[in-house]
Amino acid sequence: MSALPSPRDTRAAALERTRRRMGPLFQTNQVLGRRNAIGCVALEITQRCNLDCTLCYLSENSERVKDIPIQEVFRRIDRIYREFGAPTAVQITGGDPTLRKREELVAIVRYTREKGLLPTLMTNGIKATRDMLEELADAGLNDVAFHVDVTQERKGYRTEADLDPIREEYIERARGIPIAVIFNTTVCRENFDEIPDMVRFFRKHADVVGMASFQLQADTGRGVLRERDRVISLQTVREQIVAGAGIPISWDTILIGHPGCHRIGITLEANGNLHDLNDDPEFFNRFLADFQHVMLDRREPKRAVSALLSELRRRPGFAWQALRFAGRKAWGMKRDLLASGGRVHKLSFFVQNFMDATALEPERIHACSFMVMTANGPISMCAHNARRDEFILKPLFVRTEAGESIWNPLSGATLPVVPSPNARGKELA
Repeated sequence: MSALPSPRDTRAAALERTRRRMGPLFQTNQVLGRRNAIGCVALEITQRCNLDCTLCYLSENSERVKDIPIQEVFRRIDRIYREFGAPTAVQITGGDPTLRKREELVAIVRYTREKGLLPTLMTNGIKATRDMLEELADAGLNDVAFHVDVTQERKGYRTEADLDPIREEYIERARGIPIAVIFNTTVCRENFDEIPDMVRFFRKHADVVGMASFQLQADTGRGVLRERDRVISLQTVREQIVAGAGIPISWDTILIGHPGCHRIGITLEANGNLHDLNDDPEFFNRFLADFQHVMLDRREPKRAVSALLSELRRRPGFAWQALRFAGRKAWGMKRDLLASGGRVHKLSFFVQNFMDATALEPERIHACSFMVMTANGPISMCAHNARRDEFILKPLFVRTEAGESIWNPLSGATLPVVPSPNARGKELA
């Protein structure tokens, strides 16, 4: 692939663009523009899926679309690097990416990691075997996000509690592999009341599960379930999570993009109990400002702690503040720390508020922290879901050994062409 700008220059330029884009939303507790230029970028490598969900963000035409050529996937990875710098989180998704040829999936993960980006496998887990996860980890996979919930209509599973054995099976598949484990849940009327029990399940398995993401139902014009029940909102879902956590959670300490889009709460688990980590906004804001250049790899917690300690030695003033913060946390957790033998695990809760296709808010689209990389560049995930066919059904210019060709997404065939100079590397209009 073509030569890319240096990581330092790319990151600095990306952060500056993000600060300008965020405008008034660039506040003291805003992650975008400080630690990251974007929350994450979705890289769709297939439109195919092996489930038929009642809530689906794919198109009615998705199953007809062939997998885009791997050269085009690599080009989009390069574009993510140029637009947002390293280390940006890249969600390798679709459809279910495990339906792509395994050697191509491995190559995509490896190429993403080689660019300094952080690849996450988004999957329903059906084909994500342990040996596949091990191979992907060797290639540089950072996280695996298993999506399991009642909207998938898995035969014989009516409730979220019924699905817990599947979650446990996936947890065991990933146990001991150096990747972070996330569970995604689409929140709808059918499972809203079960959220506290799901949180208790994730508490029980916090030794492997590092994040539980709850994604609010949105109407993209497809699927059986459409308009969200009035009871489902950022506020009510957070309240349900708190009910299962058994403690208050500080949801407003960290801002990632627009406040109407999502919230994150970070807790520490010890002895099966949770403790709020982000209840000191002043401490977090100083950490965000002073440690924005320290990269923390979720795959290697010990290495992340070592990087933090190394930076603290260069900042003795902040080191004392950090020690006071850690001491206060340890004192508040003392009983659970003793009971657990000092074993502590981080468990984050993320609430994502997707927008309906007919109710997109321009301000939220502009401040989006979750984008999709298309042939023509990044676009907000909500805007992409609302107009998916416009992106997946257009033919593409691709570069092959024989030269530039037009690739047909419905047949997978390529036709050699001599494109005009201003069309090179772009989508066919």
